[in-house]
Amino acid sequence: MLKDWPTDEKPREKLLQHGASSLSDAELLAIFLRTGVKGCHVVDLARNLLKSFGSISKLYQADLKGFCLHHGLGAAKYVQLQACMEMSKRYLAEQMQSGQALTSSLSTQNFLKAELRHETREVFAVLFLDTQHQVIKFERLFLGTINAAAVYPRIVVEMAIKYQAGAVILTHNHPSGIAEPSIADNNITTRLEQALALIDIKVLDHIIVAGCHCYSYAEHGRINTQ
Repeated sequence: MLKDWPTDEKPREKLLQHGASSLSDAELLAIFLRTGVKGCHVVDLARNLLKSFGSISKLYQADLKGFCLHHGLGAAKYVQLQACMEMSKRYLAEQMQSGQALTSSLSTQNFLKAELRHETREVFAVLFLDTQHQVIKFERLFLGTINAAAVYPRIVVEMAIKYQAGAVILTHNHPSGIAEPSIADNNITTRLEQALALIDIKVLDHIIVAGCHCYSYAEHGRINTQ
């Protein structure tokens, strides 16, 4: 029984003592579930669900029917989970709200992961910034297939002019879960850098979102921000 566990091993008590980052995926899910089912305490239930779905990400992506097929889950839990996800997205969006300067690459990546990690098709988007790197607008510009999205530099330039941007951060997702850039990714990054440079707009980064992971061109020294 979970109540018989040492206090510092119980998920809720562990979180209060050491913070949420100290918990495993199963422990975090157990706190969300709150209770187990007959013959299975909540942590074991959480472990079983993660094993069945494959990951927290797959659990988030499940539709209502697929979610409720699993023992211990139902419509009420599905609604709660969707609400938690949306609150997280809105919290991160507030950190990137219009008029706020970007102060951290990590916060930018967290925002982009919340926006794109669950997309099942490739989405190419742009974060438009002013000359002080304050956020103007996050815009999804191109929607593609599971592994590609056609990107047109002319459209990106037109939107940058529309928002009177001084800089941009390019981003797209890889539904495959592999964050490494492709040759096509490298080519479009170069083309966009060149096109935007003609109107004195800097490309600060190109961030690829793949599940829980990100690849930053800037962090790998592949963007000329001078």
